[in-house]
Amino acid sequence: MEIGLIGLGKMGLNLALNGTDHGFTIKGFDISPEVRQRANESGIKTAESLEQLVESLSEPKTVMISAPAGKITNDLIAQLKELLPAESIVIDAGNANYHESKKNFASLKEKNIHFLDCGTSGGMEGARHGACLMIGGEAEVFEKVAPFFKAIATEDGCLYGGKPGAGHYLKMVHNGIEYGMMQAIGEGFDILEASPEYQFDNEAVAKVWNHGSVVRSWLMELLQEGFAQDPNLEKIKGEIQASGEAKWTVEEALKLGVPVPIIANSLFVRNTSQIEDSFSNKVVATLRHGFGGHAVKQKGE
Repeated sequence: MEIGLIGLGKMGLNLALNGTDHGFTIKGFDISPEVRQRANESGIKTAESLEQLVESLSEPKTVMISAPAGKITNDLIAQLKELLPAESIVIDAGNANYHESKKNFASLKEKNIHFLDCGTSGGMEGARHGACLMIGGEAEVFEKVAPFFKAIATEDGCLYGGKPGAGHYLKMVHNGIEYGMMQAIGEGFDILEASPEYQFDNEAVAKVWNHGSVVRSWLMELLQEGFAQDPNLEKIKGEIQASGEAKWTVEEALKLGVPVPIIANSLFVRNTSQIEDSFSNKVVATLRHGFGGHAVKQKGE
């Protein structure tokens, strides 16, 4: 199977390398010449334009997009609508709003081009060695690409969620939960940091909690690694960006009348972090950098 992969950044290049490891032919494109060069040096053959990428693919053409949600991804899909022949498949592997995914499905359907929305979790490490994938779209189209999805996913890490939008709906709720989990970890370490009676080794605490305790997790492992590099997180600001998914989760919960106080509060804390510099926010910023490579602001910036 041959896949054209658009967007060769932190996630896209790792997905491309993952697919190559499993015997798939991956042809890439990125708007940045520097990124294309890095991909070429990693063994991924790249095209110099979107048109060239599409032309190089055999039919039925399958294209996966790993790009920022919103205008960038929607514009790419609009371009692919004009470039791809009927029966092609477009996969959006970014963190798009599921409403946008439903619109993109309908738009491509006008030209008999198929669309799958693929929520992708596991960060850069998962993209490279085994991701968690949640896919929405027509079942018969999913089945055509299922061997690729299952190959690049970790064991039991691929789920067909149902009709168009289902994959990104699942990823939206997943990321809302993620916000709450990271916030709880951050607040716990904030208490430890504030204790006047005890002085804890943060790295040692994260390590012991990740061995046999109820709260053991990949997040705790990432935090241990973060503390190993900066024991008291003195080098970074406690400023956390919000990429949108928790906001969408809270909006969906309000529409459905489902109470989500923890997810909502974690979102509000991120907004507050733009003007505060608490230790809990430093913990969450460290976790986001650990799994997703999200930038953290250093002291003095």
